[in-house]
Amino acid sequence: MPDTDMDRHEAIMQFLYRAPIGLVEVALDGTIEMLNPMAARLLLPLAPDGEMENLFAVLARVAPQLGEMSAAFLAPSGTVCEGIRIPLDAGTGGNPAVQVLAVSLLKLSATKLMAVVSDVTLEVQREQQGLDRRLNAAERTDTLTRMPNRAAVRECLQATMDREPAAKGPGFAVLFLNCDRFKQINDTHGHSVGDRVLGMMAERLRAALRLRERIGVATDVKPIAARVGGDEFVVVLNDLQHQDDVFAVAQRLLDVLTTPYGVDALQLTLGVSMGIVLEAQATGDADAVLQVASVAMTEAKRGGGMRFAVFEPEMQLRAARRGDIEADLRSALAESQLYVVYQPVVGLRTRGAIDCTAGVEALVRWLHPTRGVVVPVEFIAVAEECGLIGAVGDYVLNAACRQFVQWQRDLGLRAPRTVAVNLSRAQLEQPGFVSSVEAILRATHMPPASLQLEVTESLAAQHEQVRAQLRQLKSLGLTLALDDFGTGYSSLSSLHLLPVDTVKIDRSFVSQSDSSAHHRVLIEATVRVANSLGMSTVAEGIETHEQAVVVRDLGCDKGQGFLYSAPLLPDDVAHWLRAGTVRAA
Repeated sequence: MPDTDMDRHEAIMQFLYRAPIGLVEVALDGTIEMLNPMAARLLLPLAPDGEMENLFAVLARVAPQLGEMSAAFLAPSGTVCEGIRIPLDAGTGGNPAVQVLAVSLLKLSATKLMAVVSDVTLEVQREQQGLDRRLNAAERTDTLTRMPNRAAVRECLQATMDREPAAKGPGFAVLFLNCDRFKQINDTHGHSVGDRVLGMMAERLRAALRLRERIGVATDVKPIAARVGGDEFVVVLNDLQHQDDVFAVAQRLLDVLTTPYGVDALQLTLGVSMGIVLEAQATGDADAVLQVASVAMTEAKRGGGMRFAVFEPEMQLRAARRGDIEADLRSALAESQLYVVYQPVVGLRTRGAIDCTAGVEALVRWLHPTRGVVVPVEFIAVAEECGLIGAVGDYVLNAACRQFVQWQRDLGLRAPRTVAVNLSRAQLEQPGFVSSVEAILRATHMPPASLQLEVTESLAAQHEQVRAQLRQLKSLGLTLALDDFGTGYSSLSSLHLLPVDTVKIDRSFVSQSDSSAHHRVLIEATVRVANSLGMSTVAEGIETHEQAVVVRDLGCDKGQGFLYSAPLLPDDVAHWLRAGTVRAA
């Protein structure tokens, strides 16, 4: 131990010079009075000319506030500033490994300052890495459900695909899930309710997949569930031994996810459609697999929903075909390629000749520039899926109303008394649809009582929201018809619950009316119940004189079919009405 002041001072100086951090003793004006080797090494890149007489001058470019802070610190001693970080330019020379310095300034006495200079490059790098990890986790996490998002599941799926193929069994499988008509919940109850339902779905998925015993899967690898957007989820199952395991999981998830959701006082029921891709079908990269899984999901949805479908190559061909139709249909709307034809509806309950002026049904057609005439069955479903059905429906309704008014003006008493237009589910679920119909009636000067809107039996019978829309439409003064009766979900006993004025008996019954006593009984029963409820009846698809006689004798009010006329262009309808050559049944 040193035992004199001189010895103690010498020991202190030795410590300062050998300290692993930079130490600089300066006067109040920044003049350097002592500089240890570490400080010299760290500060040298900031003084390329080698001038290090004044610390404030050396740091003037990167920390100009130090001099002012020192002058403003009036206490006799204490910390002036602590840990000011100074990034070093790549071109400053010196040690390239030193990228960030930290400078602290202490006031030792009324005339002395001590600057502490340290290399904090590694500390800053660790902080940045931690920040990057947190940001990366945030970028890979869905904010609503706290599940992995599309980027995360894509990365995981790609890693799964890049490993060695499984020795046996399906290996891995991708399940792509989508809610059926989730938009209806948002439109009816608001997005906040929809978000809560999505959160509940996510929790059910996590719970169902948490333990392999609960899903019956022979695997030691935890399944991955992610929300990839909107109401779409993806599940990746790894290291499967048997293909049946995939189907067991799929059915289990469908059962779990379609159980009603309680949100406050609401009990909401959702359907779920699911597409499945097995490892043997997984080609390309992760994006390609997710895309074909989505194609399979669409096939499940087109099949009625609440089911799963395993991907097959033909599905992709059909999807491509639908994509082509969608693109062409957008062009068709923009370039006026759609047009409307009209099939006459005749009155059967008149004496002598058939009443040719009972009405017409408007049917849309598409004159494709290369394919010729395209019938609705080829494009209406695509229009519903891609959101174009509103534009198509508005076009048909507008055209039919304008044409009806023109016939009334041109033909007088020979003009049809009603015009019927078909509605789809998507139109009825469209916000503001009733207002849109009202606007078209007003713009075309169409008498509301002469317009008949038609919905299928299955659509009217299944959904209370649809029936509510139908009642609003009736309040406009128009009439409603139940199309294809006998093929849907309702029955004669529930017909009184449907807000319709006319029942159209499906052609499948009419076509056998002259050869099947069973079908005649069904037609007669329908007519009797409809009449008791004040509804009229129309027999669809009449093709022979014998069928016409049967349905007339059974009490049908009107008939429609190729016996009377195929769908006609507007001018041909006028000619048909003027000719009035249809013979009596």
